[in-house]
Amino acid sequence: MGKELSEMTLEELWQLFPIILKEHNVHYKDWYEIEKQELLNYIDIKNIKRINHIGSSVVEGLITKPTVDILLEIDNKTDIEQLTSILTQNGWGLMSSQKNPYSQLSFCKGYTKKGFAEKVYHLHIRYYGNWNELYFRDYLVEHKEVADKYGKLKLGLIEKYEHDRDGYTNAKSDFILKYTGKAKEKYGDRYKPIK
Repeated sequence: MGKELSEMTLEELWQLFPIILKEHNVHYKDWYEIEKQELLNYIDIKNIKRINHIGSSVVEGLITKPTVDILLEIDNKTDIEQLTSILTQNGWGLMSSQKNPYSQLSFCKGYTKKGFAEKVYHLHIRYYGNWNELYFRDYLVEHKEVADKYGKLKLGLIEKYEHDRDGYTNAKSDFILKYTGKAKEKYGDRYKPIK
């Protein structure tokens, strides 16, 4: 039978779920729309402030992990335990939860004991805010030359970090922060919460 995912160490999970990069799939946006509608069907709408498709799977032509990332921004009155329960009942697995430097829950769908399913999702839940991922996404969509550089950077990291997700993420952070800064200069407070 093998271990349940919840019984595996981080190293075992990284072996089972290596960093894989693939050509952009034109269906990612459809996968996002379907999953967004599902979330809207079972999460109390008063808790949802904003929902967005983020990450490289948004950017046409950009090599990416075959994963659709969703940023779900919630009202600060949301009952986190209830929300977690609803998501787990609907097939989402809790990957991580943090309170500092900001509150975030990370869920996944499409991870199985045999490896990745055909459709893989990461759901990032945060309180309504001015999140960097939204700016970085927009900048890559509008600046193909920067998206191309980002793709080359990722390809250069894959061999070293294939089984080290944290290392892979950290190795990209300087690039992401640089272009997020440029995006914020260009776009101003595009995603600043409206009170």
